[in-house]
This record gives sequence, structure tokens and C-alpha cells, in this order.
Amino acid sequence: MIRHLVLCSALLMGARAAAQEAAAPAGSSASPSSAQPAAPADSIASIVNTEFPAYDANNDGQLDKSEFARWMVALKDQEMKSTGKALTPAEVTAWADGAFSTADADKSVSVSKPELITYLSGGTA
Repeated sequence: MIRHLVLCSALLMGARAAAQEAAAPAGSSASPSSAQPAAPADSIASIVNTEFPAYDANNDGQLDKSEFARWMVALKDQEMKSTGKALTPAEVTAWADGAFSTADADKSVSVSKPELITYLSGGTA
């Protein structure tokens, strides 16, 4: 579900950018390639690159389990607010633990930016 929320957010940002390009005056200097919305994986990568430092508390370029969980719980909270669904704290913790295990593809007990991008992209980055 978090991947779905992030993907939808990325697609929304791309749609907004496309709408802004479509609304640009006819003689504008925008290049044809800039009118194309970013690919979802690119949008997710942009979000990860922007937000990663806020969650990487020790600034080591990796998210340990607690850093990762803090980010995923924030995303899950947003998802639950937008859908009206609720989970108990224990269910959210169990979900975050499972997400960490899945995202930590190399089993290094930390999640790198590329691993996080791949995870949030549904394994298609």
C-alpha cells in the first residue's frame, strides 16, 4: 500500500507538471522533452533523494531499522488518513518490520537509497 501511495503521489506530481506545461503560452521556451512527465521511478528517486537526509539521523547514507521504520510509519500514517483505514500500533510495527526485511535486498541490516527506491517502485527501479 505504501508503494501505491508513493507511486500515486509521484504520478500526481507528474500530472501537475504536465498540466503546467500544457498551460504555458504558445511561444514559451519549454523544450518538447520537458513536457513529458517524469517516469514514476524517477519521481520516487527524486522524493527519496529529497527526504532521505531527514530520516538518516546518523548521516551515514543508510537507513538502519529504526530510521527506516520512522519513515515508513510516517507514510503509513498518511495512507491511513487518506483511506480512513486504521491499524493498531502493533500491526503498524509488524508491517514496518516486514517492509524493512523486503527493502533490505542485500541483507546488510540497512537500507540504501537505491534499495529504498527499488522497494518504493515495486521492484521496478
